[in-house]
Amino acid sequence: MAAGPVNVYDNAIKFLMNGTLDLDSNTIKLALFASSMTVDLVNHDTFSDITGEIANGNGYITGGYTLTTKALTAITNGVKFSSDNVVWDAAGGSIPAWRYGVFYAVGTLNGIVNPLIAYFVGDSTPADVPSTTDGNSLQITCPTDGWFDIVRV
Repeated sequence: MAAGPVNVYDNAIKFLMNGTLDLDSNTIKLALFASSMTVDLVNHDTFSDITGEIANGNGYITGGYTLTTKALTAITNGVKFSSDNVVWDAAGGSIPAWRYGVFYAVGTLNGIVNPLIAYFVGDSTPADVPSTTDGNSLQITCPTDGWFDIVRV
């Protein structure tokens, strides 16, 4: 499964520009949220601003998956952010259905606790991505063009 278009939170741009957020060195996680999550790209800036994370257990851990092999790669007029794919293995039951994937940085960065970076809708309908049954893997594939990019016009 590949992530849908990724939308960067307004404050994430500010955090990148003022040095609060460093995609190379900060711990970045991807967490999954149910359809009850309210998307507000302007007013939400920290992980605690959003609710509706799917339940802990059966292979999913509250707080999400820590991205590995993060990379910032030059592209025409900008840079793209990518990492290894994200995989959760359902065990002992199903990983619940979800709708949104949310990227955020872990920790207190320049006084900002767990700043939000970006989100995507897991299904293009949009509809919930069905639960992942016991013994199966939920994989979210980092697109070839990266999770997201920042370019100048």
